[in-house]
Amino acid sequence: MNASEQAKSVDLASKIAAIVSQFKAEFPDAKADLKPWANDQDTLELVDPHSIDIGFHLPGFSRRFQSRSILVQIRFHTDPLIATRRAIGTEIAGFDHRGKQWQLSTVVDWQVEGENTPQPEIQEKLRRFCRTTYDLFNALGSEDSQA
Repeated sequence: MNASEQAKSVDLASKIAAIVSQFKAEFPDAKADLKPWANDQDTLELVDPHSIDIGFHLPGFSRRFQSRSILVQIRFHTDPLIATRRAIGTEIAGFDHRGKQWQLSTVVDWQVEGENTPQPEIQEKLRRFCRTTYDLFNALGSEDSQA
């Protein structure tokens, strides 16, 4: 779900801002898009309501990234028995005019897979960003950990 629609508390809005800042610290040329999904019925049927989705756009096609746009999806699981929501992983995908070129999932094996993958140093920066994201959303005492 679009990050702009998920920012329903000060704590969560602050965490989304921190994620954007962290990504931009790793990749200064990227421009954040807190509403990467269109607001039409067909698109909304495909969107995961238990994720926070942020798009990042590069100034043009990047050979280092092998993409022009990057979609970050932070996935959550809510445990109704103890009323907590925890990040369970992050998925990142790179896109260009041909569509999705690569993806990285921390839910599986943290490997970048696809037709045209980013350079190794970019892949490592993406993994570092994923670790930071996971830590931020699962910090003890976090208000957002409450459902």
